[in-house]
Amino acid sequence: MKLLTLLKSKIHHARVTYANPDYVGSVEMDRDIMAAVDLHDGEFVYVWNVENGERFTTYAFSGGKGVFGVNGAAAHRVKNGDRLIIASFAFTDEEIVPKIVLLNEDNEIERELKPFSRTGA
Repeated sequence: MKLLTLLKSKIHHARVTYANPDYVGSVEMDRDIMAAVDLHDGEFVYVWNVENGERFTTYAFSGGKGVFGVNGAAAHRVKNGDRLIIASFAFTDEEIVPKIVLLNEDNEIERELKPFSRTGA
């Protein structure tokens, strides 16, 4: 069996609501947005900061409405208001259609994006 690493979930332009270097680690995310893109508590995620190009990996955990907080050492790589892209991938031998959303400035889903479309429409 050949497994491919395929995009499963992606959140565009999540705005950082807090950065806490004293927490043990991870990224806290709005639970409804996590559900919309099929992200689970404890799932490995890639995080890319649109503002400064910083990249890091951590795990996700669900939080309150509109919350996107970066904890632990990674908190030094963001500041409040930074836009993040958060993605997860799956090892699979089946085709999957990734769930992708674009957020507005209030960390609400503005629209769902079509995978692999240049316009995202």
